[in-house]
Amino acid sequence: MATTSATTFSIGSTVSFGSRGNPLPQSKPFVARFTSPNSLASFSGLKAATYVNCESESSFFSKESSAALRGSFVPKAQKANQKSQNGLQPVASYKVAILGAAGGIGQPLALLIKMSPLVSALNLYDIANVKGVAADLSHCNTPSQVQDFTGASELGNCLKGVNVVVIPAGVPRKPGMTRDDLFNINANIVKTLVEAVADNCPDAFIHIISNPVNSTVPIAAEVLKQKGVYDPKKLFGVTTLDVVRANTFVAQKKNLKLIDVDVPVVGGHAGITILPLLSKTKPSVNFTNEEVEQLTVRIQNAGTEVVEAKAGAGSATLSMAYAAARFVESSLRALDGDGDVYECSFVQSDLTDLPFFASRIKLGRKGIEALIPSDLSGLSEYEEKALEALKPELRASIEKGIAFVQKQPVTA
Repeated sequence: MATTSATTFSIGSTVSFGSRGNPLPQSKPFVARFTSPNSLASFSGLKAATYVNCESESSFFSKESSAALRGSFVPKAQKANQKSQNGLQPVASYKVAILGAAGGIGQPLALLIKMSPLVSALNLYDIANVKGVAADLSHCNTPSQVQDFTGASELGNCLKGVNVVVIPAGVPRKPGMTRDDLFNINANIVKTLVEAVADNCPDAFIHIISNPVNSTVPIAAEVLKQKGVYDPKKLFGVTTLDVVRANTFVAQKKNLKLIDVDVPVVGGHAGITILPLLSKTKPSVNFTNEEVEQLTVRIQNAGTEVVEAKAGAGSATLSMAYAAARFVESSLRALDGDGDVYECSFVQSDLTDLPFFASRIKLGRKGIEALIPSDLSGLSEYEEKALEALKPELRASIEKGIAFVQKQPVTA
């Protein structure tokens, strides 16, 4: 993600550092050049480009930091570059809208997306207090132009021509509150916003963050169906935070380099429906039964861990914004033609007998190119039992979301 028009730093999926000399005027497209789309080194969703140059003095990195970063990335980049000489040239040409941009997740998420070298326009919407957020972000010298939109009367204009819509709108969890407690408030918010998406940018990728995701994604699907514009390949429940947490906790537990760790997380996005497949961890690592139990429970309850630590002052907003920014960047890379983009997401699925299911997916220009079934084969006995145990709760949440829309038909 871009720090300046001449230097790029990605927190989502593409990390690159480069300067070609004279910075481009902010009104012109930003171009970041990489030597290969297939030789990017993965860092739990972060990617290091094979061309690395940290000589820009306009970056917010100091010269010392740039030198350290160069020392870290260049050897890996040069090694990867030996494998391929293909070209990849992402250009800032995509329009992203954040609905709920003034909230606890929306603000840090907007900042992270503002840093993306692929974003040309960033539209921020909320029912109040978004003008100041947009003004603040607009001072950051990155390529995307920021606009603010307040209230229902401006929602349509916010969504015109948008490529990716991210929806973190809604109330956060508070101590003692389950994700189900959020349903009645957030369900109606998501329904209203997705109606506007259907009317104004029906071909956009739709990222649902608003909880309970196990219900709000089916709500969005039903709204889009009633509007006649449903494309299951473009509707995503953002479960990336579960993967981020799993990778972090496993790396800590096993004293591994985080850059090497990848744990697929399947099922849903609440409590026991979150199932980290520790047997599929890369690199391969052995866990005791006690470690599997402890890690699984911690990953499942990590949101509550943050809610309790904040003691009523909020929920997991920063880590959620980070994870959501990673998924946005992955989507943008896919839209831009990168053929090697994989993430876990809660989507319409036929991998189980449930209509929606979180699993690893391959992303492409038209959305989901493939569901990855291999993660569900060869599960451990613990995982097999956990998978069957989560299904009734996940099914009930899905059906609750569908029923909500069917009882309240969408606005024509």
